[in-house]
Amino acid sequence: MSRRKSASPSVLILVLLIALFFAVQHKSRNMRHNAIAVPSVSHAPGQSRRESALLANEALGINCNSRYFAQWQQPGEHACSTQMRNGYPVPDPRCTPGGINMTVTADVLRNPAWKTAGTRNCEESEAEKHATYKWYGLQKPRVNSGQNQVCELDHLVPLELGGADGLGNIWPQCGPDTVTLNDRYFKIKDHVENYLADEVKAGRMPLDAAQQGIASDWTQYLADAEYYCARGGRC
Repeated sequence: MSRRKSASPSVLILVLLIALFFAVQHKSRNMRHNAIAVPSVSHAPGQSRRESALLANEALGINCNSRYFAQWQQPGEHACSTQMRNGYPVPDPRCTPGGINMTVTADVLRNPAWKTAGTRNCEESEAEKHATYKWYGLQKPRVNSGQNQVCELDHLVPLELGGADGLGNIWPQCGPDTVTLNDRYFKIKDHVENYLADEVKAGRMPLDAAQQGIASDWTQYLADAEYYCARGGRC
């Protein structure tokens, strides 16, 4: 009975070299992938969603600086008044010109790591925003939550479109109290905001066009938002 010949040393060396080559290639591909990946921020135990969002924004290079669409200075009490367009209120452009956060780009909006919680109240606190009620000569509601919510301190250019968190982009959007919650003005504007955000993320509308458009007159998109909602949009 003949013995099976063992592999020669040269063959074993060749096999080892081929295995080493593929291992190096695999490691190189992983390193390239990690180099372009957006830093991931996990939700650690005991860490709030806002804290996680702030860390994610820091990793994405987001800050809280506002740039307004017009020169702005803080108004006094009763200096501002809303106007009605297409049956809905729009803010006083002297008091609420609208503005943006320049670090929130269209690519950032498309990034699942970015959350609006990281920019909400990062420049002005919720309490500081309450000053806008006095500017518009409105009484802050004593009860303003759930089905009883009648006012919203609205970001004219919404955070989900890279809106500024400064007071020049905030106005109290109130009423009407004679309809159900979903039919109040701020809820209707939410539909417009969602419509525009989806258009920008899909690449069908430039971000700056959506930002300036909603700041100049958010009601111009009512028909588009209604069609968007009818087709299963986020409404």
